[in-house]
Amino acid sequence: MKMIFRWFPNGDDSVQLHHIKQIPGVTGVATALPHIPVGDVWPTGQILAVRDQITSAGLEMEVIESVNIHEDIKKGLPSRDLYISNYITTMKNLHEVGIRCICYNFMPVMDWIRSDLAEPLPDGSTAMSYRHDKILMLDPHTMAHSMINGSNQFSLPGWEPERFSAMAEDIEFYRNVSVDEYFENIAYFIRSVMPFADEYEIDFAVHSDDPPWPIFGLPKIINNASSIRRFLSLHPSKHNGIAFCTGSLGADSANDLPNMIREFASAGRIPFAHLRNVKHTSPTDFHETAHLSGCGDLDMFEIVKALIDSGFDGYIRPDHGRMIWDETGRPGYGLYDRALGSNYLQGLWEAVKKMS
Repeated sequence: MKMIFRWFPNGDDSVQLHHIKQIPGVTGVATALPHIPVGDVWPTGQILAVRDQITSAGLEMEVIESVNIHEDIKKGLPSRDLYISNYITTMKNLHEVGIRCICYNFMPVMDWIRSDLAEPLPDGSTAMSYRHDKILMLDPHTMAHSMINGSNQFSLPGWEPERFSAMAEDIEFYRNVSVDEYFENIAYFIRSVMPFADEYEIDFAVHSDDPPWPIFGLPKIINNASSIRRFLSLHPSKHNGIAFCTGSLGADSANDLPNMIREFASAGRIPFAHLRNVKHTSPTDFHETAHLSGCGDLDMFEIVKALIDSGFDGYIRPDHGRMIWDETGRPGYGLYDRALGSNYLQGLWEAVKKMS
């Protein structure tokens, strides 16, 4: 297992690499080039510049999160072949600088959504939260600007301003796309890129839908055990895997996370895990919490134990944290609470390993 930390380059992060280097047990970062328009090739020179910055700080760059998928690929439009070709070129460039895992998602229109990016919690911290009824009352334009206005002037992956004008039109497009049809578009992409993932020895880790239920009629395709089985069946390659996110999958209380981990990690299909906790206030409403089991509804001990019992040897990162100790930064991605989370998770990992 390698414990890593998500970090955004080019001055788009309140957290500095030397801060991350000081977190015990953290060996690297998951990063990206979010300033490059979705669908364009990532130039080798720009990838190398970020890698050199990271390695100069004494950290590894083996995971990219994310190389986003162009909406034309998701829609299955004729133009998708061009964007898939660009994607494969980016894969080649990433392989040449040592990338071993690409995390991505196939969520249509919007990658993730919260109704509040800084909900006050009883202990004085703030955290991202989701209220289903509140989301349904928003139109795409209002929702997009609400997200950006709460971003503390940092970029929000999946909420790039250039996408806003097309959101309403894209949502309308998907009203006529069934889940089965959407899976066919996913299959076309997976079957196109997997031969190159095998050639370049890059694990592909698809992130689950966040939240894991339909919004505005958009198809949801990675939200429970059966949908993950269906996704993995699209291609038998060992590099066709999932980024197991306990927060997004755990938002649905019906998901048995330890059993899901045992099934998919034992098959070698979880190269990357995002570990965080959530607290439900209704079946469809929740807020994010500190990582400890007692702070939310997820049993983090059992989750870590399931990973170890299944022979997991991939990457783990502490996922979204609260804002604590008066810190200001990108919502969910401050330094302090995620650093606490990483050490809590490593403590569980050490304890389970020694017990077994």
